[in-house]
Amino acid sequence: MSAWNASACEHKERGISWQRLIALVRKESRQLVRDKSNVMVGLFLPLLLILLFGYGLSFDVRNAPIALVTEDPSPTAQDVLAGFYLSPYFAPVPLVSIKEAVDLMREGKIDAIVYLRSDFSRSLARGNATIQVLLHGTDPNRARVIEAFAQGAIAQWGAKRVAAGETGGASAPITVEARQWFNEANNSRYFLVPGLVVVIMTLNGVLLTSLVMAREWERGTIEALFVTPVHATEIVIAKLVPYFVVGLGGLTLCLLSAKFLFFVPIRGSLSLIVLMSMIYLIVSLGLGLLISAAVKNQFLACQLALIISFLPALMLSGFIFDLHSVPTVVRAISRVLPATYYVESLQTLFLAGNLPSLLIRDCAVLSLFAVLLVVAARVNTRKELV
Repeated sequence: MSAWNASACEHKERGISWQRLIALVRKESRQLVRDKSNVMVGLFLPLLLILLFGYGLSFDVRNAPIALVTEDPSPTAQDVLAGFYLSPYFAPVPLVSIKEAVDLMREGKIDAIVYLRSDFSRSLARGNATIQVLLHGTDPNRARVIEAFAQGAIAQWGAKRVAAGETGGASAPITVEARQWFNEANNSRYFLVPGLVVVIMTLNGVLLTSLVMAREWERGTIEALFVTPVHATEIVIAKLVPYFVVGLGGLTLCLLSAKFLFFVPIRGSLSLIVLMSMIYLIVSLGLGLLISAAVKNQFLACQLALIISFLPALMLSGFIFDLHSVPTVVRAISRVLPATYYVESLQTLFLAGNLPSLLIRDCAVLSLFAVLLVVAARVNTRKELV
């Protein structure tokens, strides 16, 4: 009888007890609510990602800044350019100097130049008019779309002339000469590889240091440092230096791969590329150390590192999606991200060359970020147990 009861009890324990199950669900729910990091990851992260992807990702070309340069003051020349002002795809910048337009395109402030020479009207009367369209070719796909829209605007003007009977029923005698600058090979790697360097440096720097302090808090080894006479500033510097050296090694591999595996041209100064990269590496390490010192938990530190640094660097820095096509709010957010300035600097140095005005500004902004983040990491690294 006792053996039968034992067998029955064992069978009962192996089955599912709804009472036990409900009790376990209550326990796990309470534990979930107590741990705010789990709630943040489960609720805040999906909201952040849908907003980030929904507003920040766009393959459409809208409000592309283009320079309209005309040396011909005739009404005909102005009529040709009128189609660009009416198009939702362009944000025209009227200029009279081709040199000023070229400087703006080298600085990345415009995506294309539509150029009408001083003899445009006379050439049109002779039947051999030419309009030159110069495209910022770092992103070849975007350049091709802008070229198609520009040719469409010019063709629309020609169709109006034909409909009005101004050409005797023949099509308007205009030739569009399109040229891509900075990426003559029309190779997307020229655009992607500098941006990949930024993403890799961001991920490498922030993730490495975001775990270092949190790991010591979890293991309790940080207490051994607190009982020594070392200063908190010394702890921060000691955490940064080894990972800075590792980051420089990763940068070296990235640059060698860009040059000898992907054959991306380096038209600017290699020393400036290294300098900008070193400053940005300090930014990434400082951000990772700040996260690590603030949260004291490896899992949460890793999640914050991905959300705060990696995803914005990938989506909102101008690496993949042109910032001129995103909403104004998203564009404003991108201007407070260090990765945006690093992407801008690397793409300029790789493909356009040395542009002092742009590089000085980006270097100053990144240096400010580096100082602020390292100081913030130092402030959050206190020799006290909390």
